[in-house]
Amino acid sequence: MNRLGLIGKNISYSFSRSYFTKKFEAQKLPFTYENFDLNHVSEFKQLFTKEHNIVGFSVTIPYKEDIIPYLDSLNKKAKEIGAVNTITVDKKGLLKGYNTDCFGFNKSIQPFLKPHHKKALILGTGGASKAIAYTLKRLDITFDYVSRTKKPGVMFTYETLTSEMLNDYTIVINCTPIGTHPKIDNCPDIPYEGITNKHLLFDLIYNPTETKFLKLGKEHGAEICNGLKMLEYQAEKAWKIWNATF
Repeated sequence: MNRLGLIGKNISYSFSRSYFTKKFEAQKLPFTYENFDLNHVSEFKQLFTKEHNIVGFSVTIPYKEDIIPYLDSLNKKAKEIGAVNTITVDKKGLLKGYNTDCFGFNKSIQPFLKPHHKKALILGTGGASKAIAYTLKRLDITFDYVSRTKKPGVMFTYETLTSEMLNDYTIVINCTPIGTHPKIDNCPDIPYEGITNKHLLFDLIYNPTETKFLKLGKEHGAEICNGLKMLEYQAEKAWKIWNATF
């Protein structure tokens, strides 16, 4: 039985394990998928042995960037993005990193885009946000980052962002884990009074299906989308990549 698994921290809620387990059972495929909850990314190498018989990995928060030094190579897209969420193990045992988040985000946001959606705010600066930025560039949507602290490349902190500024940014994308189950009463600290029916709020979180961030956006007339479809699209893309190496 070949093993696939998810690398992350505090990932008992994992979408991926449930998704792939159901897929493998339904299609009677000789694979298992499990969670590898690591306290530190350095523990990754302990997983990679012949005895473990692992043929591929998914990677989630907080290791999408930290995993890169442990890989033998990156494909062109993952290298440009600077973050990895999919790893293949070839017949020689070499590890190669890919990013399918960009594919999933592109496919899931496209149906919501309207001509006035020309400028976006990305909440958060972690590995997930890098794939979002990569995709927005290719969609010809300009963007700026919002973070807790001022740092190079960050236009706004949550303290400096005003409702008037939101007039210019008709897409707001939450790339932080704020609002994930069980802390469903939390949300990114943005001036929601500046949200209108011209806005699109996209949350990479899928549990709960409607986060407080999305609820507040909807209350102000915005169109909303959670991260479930993005996860499904990126998972199927990862499955295709893994299959090419089996």
